[in-house]
This record gives sequence, C-alpha cells and structure tokens, in this order.
Amino acid sequence: MKLIQESLAWLTGTLIALASTAGVAAPNPVEIKDDLGQTTRWSKPPQRIITLLPSLTETVCELGACDKLVGVDRYSNFPAQVNRLPKLGGLDDTQVETIVSLKPDVVLLAPSSRVSDRLRSLGLTVVTLESRSYADVQRVLNTLGQLLQISDAQAIWRRIDASVGAAAQSIPPQARGTLVYYEIDRSPYAAGPSSFMGETLTRLGGRNIISAEMGPFPKISPEYVVRAQPQLIMIGKRNVDGLYQRPGWDRIPAIANKRVCVFDAEQSDVMARPGPRMGEAAQIMARCLRELGSSNSKAAHP
Repeated sequence: MKLIQESLAWLTGTLIALASTAGVAAPNPVEIKDDLGQTTRWSKPPQRIITLLPSLTETVCELGACDKLVGVDRYSNFPAQVNRLPKLGGLDDTQVETIVSLKPDVVLLAPSSRVSDRLRSLGLTVVTLESRSYADVQRVLNTLGQLLQISDAQAIWRRIDASVGAAAQSIPPQARGTLVYYEIDRSPYAAGPSSFMGETLTRLGGRNIISAEMGPFPKISPEYVVRAQPQLIMIGKRNVDGLYQRPGWDRIPAIANKRVCVFDAEQSDVMARPGPRMGEAAQIMARCLRELGSSNSKAAHP
C-alpha cells in the first residue's frame, strides 16, 4: 500500500509540473547576419558583451542590456555607468589579450576594426555592425534587438524619429534653406547628405554644400568649401582652432559674418554617434539653425 501511495504522489507531482509548463515555449534560436555577411546562431541572449564602438555601447544600453557589458572601447563614455568598465583601446591599439581574458559571449564592433579576424581566430564570436545612415541605425537596432531578444527594439527608433520631427518643427521659415558646411575633421572631412548627420540637416531644412554622389563622409579640399560659399558652418571645438585664418576662407559668408556653430566635446559626441541620442543631436543642430541660420541672427564667435 505504501508503495502505491508513493507512486501516486510521484505521478501527481509530475502531472502538476507538466501542467505548469504547458504553453510555455522554449526560446526560439535566433540567427544573426552581420554587415560582413557573417552568420551566428543564438539559443539565448549573450550574457557577457563587449562593444568596441560608442554608438553600439549606447544602443546596447538603450535596449536594457547595459548590465551585460563587460568591456568597452576607449571612447565609450555614455551612459555614465560604462565608465566603470574596462576600457579596451581604440582602432589602433585594441587590447586583444584583455578582451580574451574577459571571456565575452560576443564582441560587437565596426567594419573598420582591425581585430575582428584575430578575435575570431582566438575562438571569440564577433558581430560586425555599422551605422552611417538613418536606415543603418534602424537595421542595427533590429539586429541587436534580435540578438538580445528584445520584442520591440524599433520603439527606440520611433522615439528618435519623433524627436527629430519635433526639432524640425522648431525651425523658423527664415532659417530654412540655409547653406551649411558641417566639418567633422579638419583634414577636412565633411558630413555628406547621405550620412545620418546630413540626413538630420536635410530634415531640419538646411542645405548641404556636399553633393550626394560624394558619399557620406567625403574628404574634400579647402578650396571646395571656399567655392561652395556656405552661409553657416558647424564644427567641433577640437577642430575649430585656426578656422578663421585658413587661406581664402575670409571670403566665405559664414566666416565673414561669423556664423559658426562650435560644438563642445559633449555635444560633438552626441552629434557623431548614430544611435539612441540622434534626437538630441537634432535638437542641438536645430538650435544652431535657429540662432545663426536666420538673416536676422546675431554673429557668434567660437
């Protein structure tokens, strides 16, 4: 009799357990194809993540996985909590040995990274992602959402898009059509209309001196800027030294009228990162256009 009772108790417990799990599906494996065509398969979200690009760091955190980061590149500084993580260098001095020692489930990096092949040869899983345009940002959000098994990663994009739209609504009619040169490096490299920066400028009603066929971030000659005669220049503080002394640039309307928006280091970081803070970048750019894009605006000195 005791044996029968024990058997019935076991059977009852088993049935209860089966009932409690009924309808709970096992996680579906996820297949990720990155920007180099490399495919990885995941049965569950990675728990130890390394990012080697600030925009990827910010996107992972915005998706709610900041606590899964175990290391970041030297330039990742937002949100503030990532500053407590090991900094793993930049493009030219990535600390491969330290990365390996951190035992990441995945390393997220850009195609420009020089260590992806070496990391793969050491047995690490690498996912390569790049964002140069609005469409790229949406795609990267979707890919990382799949990887992290976030159900609605595109909600972040909708917030970005709404914020850019609000910035566009704030531009007065007299500032629309302002001819703009956006310098991202004193070489000089410019933000073209097909870049995320250029797309923001277009949405805000500005006109870019760079033509679309020149690409997202073309290297141009100083003479090109002189010939283009921009009415407004956008530039980071780290590149502004000597701007007013460049040969021939005193003939540029933006220089002659001192219509130059100089972004500080924090603003420059926001402007240069294609990710969750693009709406904030649009607000910064809109403020520049409102203050200096109008023919009635006051001159601003760097």
